[in-house]
Amino acid sequence: MTLPRLLIIGPQGSGKGTQGQRIAEAFRIPAVSTGDVFRANVKEGTPLGLQVKAIIDAGDLVPDELTGAIVRDRLAQDDAAAGFLLDGYPRNLGQVGDLDAFLDERDEPLTGVIELSVPRDESIRRIALRATEQGRTDDNDESIAKRLAIYESETAPILEVYRERGVAFEIDGIGTLDEVFERIVTALAERGIVA
Repeated sequence: MTLPRLLIIGPQGSGKGTQGQRIAEAFRIPAVSTGDVFRANVKEGTPLGLQVKAIIDAGDLVPDELTGAIVRDRLAQDDAAAGFLLDGYPRNLGQVGDLDAFLDERDEPLTGVIELSVPRDESIRRIALRATEQGRTDDNDESIAKRLAIYESETAPILEVYRERGVAFEIDGIGTLDEVFERIVTALAERGIVA
């Protein structure tokens, strides 16, 4: 059996946070969402939170060094030894190198990279709905457009790296939560990753 050391990737609004939680529960592994860590710190008003709030409110992304340190610390915790699911990291080629170095030291390569594929207009519709439902001030038209542009220019290219390694696979992100989840579980099972 292959350990579930997973990355879920897709544009904002693709459902990766929701599906990531479902995967983590099904496989009993921690979901490591950099966005959740950052939002929790913002909510608690920690020094990190104040720094991150200013960055997020401007529609920018948190710097690589800060994000990488948080992820390495989280993956070194005991509950990640039997697997993990990353959401939001790595998001560019530099972060891929940082994550590779950390995982290589531990002899724990990623075993699956789930690409949730959703058309841009659907991502925008979902983000706008989320902003209304959750009252998220970082989900305004300007920041949405900026984050999607950053995803397309910086994050999407990392998929090619993982495709070349043979660990990436595309999942159609359109459908009910259950339909998308079933596609993910089936694709993972085909690669020997089972709950």
